[in-house]
Amino acid sequence: MRILHTSDWHLGRTFHGHSTHEALSGVLAALPDLVREHDVDVVVVAGDVFDSSVPSAESLQTLERVLLGLRDTGATIVVISGNHDSPTRLGFQSVWAERAGVHVRTHPERLDEPVVVADAHGDVELYPVPFLEPALLRHRVGDVPMASQADALRWALGRVHAAVEQRRGALADSGAAGGPAATRAVVVSHCFAVGVSPEAPTIDVERDITAGGIDLVPLDVFDGIDLTLLGHVHGRAELSPRVRYSGAPLHFSFSEARKPRGAWLIDLGPRRPGSDDELAEVAATWVDLPVPRPLAELRGTLRELLDDAAHEFARDHWVKAVVTDSIRPLDSMRRLQTRFAHCALLEFDPEDRAHRTGATYGQRVRGARGDVDLVNAFLEHVRGAGLDEHERGVVVDALADLDGAGR
Repeated sequence: MRILHTSDWHLGRTFHGHSTHEALSGVLAALPDLVREHDVDVVVVAGDVFDSSVPSAESLQTLERVLLGLRDTGATIVVISGNHDSPTRLGFQSVWAERAGVHVRTHPERLDEPVVVADAHGDVELYPVPFLEPALLRHRVGDVPMASQADALRWALGRVHAAVEQRRGALADSGAAGGPAATRAVVVSHCFAVGVSPEAPTIDVERDITAGGIDLVPLDVFDGIDLTLLGHVHGRAELSPRVRYSGAPLHFSFSEARKPRGAWLIDLGPRRPGSDDELAEVAATWVDLPVPRPLAELRGTLRELLDDAAHEFARDHWVKAVVTDSIRPLDSMRRLQTRFAHCALLEFDPEDRAHRTGATYGQRVRGARGDVDLVNAFLEHVRGAGLDEHERGVVVDALADLDGAGR
């Protein structure tokens, strides 16, 4: 069986104040052709379909269009809710959609009810585990600890394992061809799993990982499952041959600029009775998705950024400009946008910052020996450089006029 793994579409998200609707719609419109080209059997969307719990009409229409396009390929579609999604809104009319082969799961009641798809080796059972909020699960689980995402996922996977064993037992009793060995279990989940690179909490995840109850989930929670497909981290990651993130289909921050955008094509083979883990054979291939507008980070003085031919490649990119002038240039963003129309982020990082005193503003003020020194200390603090010769003359004249007026 061939599975296309994608996640974190974030329909409705903005990029530094700019709408991503057109770009994201174009990327997602490429998915059906990808499904046809690679003979995909199942498409998995591992959560955060929307960026908001109250998606716009435009986002809802885009989702409808993309799901229809995917379903027209003949593939089975499995979608779960993430921490950004409203389970009720995303799951609206999911009962009817399921009859058409689009399985949208947003509530924990059905997480041990698999979507079953057959191939030449038997049944593949896909267990959609939507984002689980521990605080909302406590009243359902009795005395089971439920203080963290790890607790929530251990509880959920316990139910999944019980369902897997029950189904395999039923197959064994029925004498069906292949018996229990013919079934394979795939979990789809939205969480932050241990094993992601250390920098991921700050650069790859769309929110602080503690927001909404999300925290670290040990990788061993997914032991014994043939394949686990995750959402929440925006960069692709292979935590083990059986556990992976696909990342987001679009760049949503400059920190993601060097990370590829795409999806996993995963071939799930038969189980291997008698092997060390007796789990199914898994082979994964990365496929790239279109990048509507590349990202570039440029660094230099404002004059260098405006004139240097080496930056010409970024004229049509999304641009993050780091301006290194000693004194912050006036109207920098407007001037940069005359060359880089899509300059979206501006930072000021003077090259001589390392050579400056680390004095606080209060220390600078207390060290001033007069009014001119006080103005100079203020400018050193707020713009990184004190009075130049012309400015000093202007300040001296202004203070003299004030003295003459009897200040």
